[in-house]
Amino acid sequence: MSGTEATAGGATPGVGGGGDGGSDPRVRMRRQDRSKDEAWIREYLHAATWGFLALVGDDGRPYVHSNLFVFDEERRCLWMHGYRAGRMRSSVDACSQVAFSAAGMGRLLPGATALEFSVEYASVVVFGTARVVEDAEEATHGLRKLMEKYAPHLRYGEDYPGIPSQELERTAVYRLDIEAWSGKQKEAAEDFPGAYVLPEPPVPFPGRMG
Repeated sequence: MSGTEATAGGATPGVGGGGDGGSDPRVRMRRQDRSKDEAWIREYLHAATWGFLALVGDDGRPYVHSNLFVFDEERRCLWMHGYRAGRMRSSVDACSQVAFSAAGMGRLLPGATALEFSVEYASVVVFGTARVVEDAEEATHGLRKLMEKYAPHLRYGEDYPGIPSQELERTAVYRLDIEAWSGKQKEAAEDFPGAYVLPEPPVPFPGRMG
């Protein structure tokens, strides 16, 4: 079954659109017809609710961490947060070069053989440099951007208080500066024969089920 590729095509920041991903080999792709331009990539990053941060741990082994995030278009970066200490922190400290991916699945697309089965999808892959933000003003900006995305109905300083220094000392704010990115999408015709959607998986919280 076909699906997304780790280096889906698109355009490097500041270069503009183009199926070859500009000059950065990290974002070149085989299927040029599914490459998306910068406007699409930006829109997808604003809409995606979560993604996966790929790192190299301090032991030299690969590590993937699922994260809430927000795309800061003005500063051309992604904001995330986590614990002050832990595997994510030690990995970023050991190797600042990271990758990030957000993706979504649409309908399953039957084929005459198992090999011809496919799926609708949309994905963005980001490459860049991550760091823990130590400046209090910058860290507050990142946290406010996260709150604005995930709690848009609440107002900073009105519905919840400002972020005091004590809280900043308890969390690590991560900034991923985007060096290259790519977007890829496959969407079949609305009347694709036999197309179907898998049922939503059960919520993995037993206390809320049944």
